[in-house]
Amino acid sequence: MGKPSDLLQGTLDLLILKTIGLEPMHGWAIAKRIQQISNEVLQVQQGSLYPALHRLEQQGWIKAKWAESDTGRQAKFYSLTAAGRAQLTKEQESWSRLSAAVNLVVEGA
Repeated sequence: MGKPSDLLQGTLDLLILKTIGLEPMHGWAIAKRIQQISNEVLQVQQGSLYPALHRLEQQGWIKAKWAESDTGRQAKFYSLTAAGRAQLTKEQESWSRLSAAVNLVVEGA
């Protein structure tokens, strides 16, 4: 059985889109925000996060801009594009359907 922090395939995209939909963030901040909001249950590893960010950027759902972080270092800040906002809505609807269906099976078993 997987650890609680193991994510269903595709779920990471939804989490990233939702997180940066609130405000632009750099990669480390995205991972920390997901971890904090999930009460430390979800931990996104760099080896998963940065390929996902790159893929989302290639799909045109997010854009990146270099800026100074809170620590004074340059970091790539990611934000949603208009296409990304539309995709976030689709991803949330899909997640709602999937989680409701899984819940029906779990609760009905």
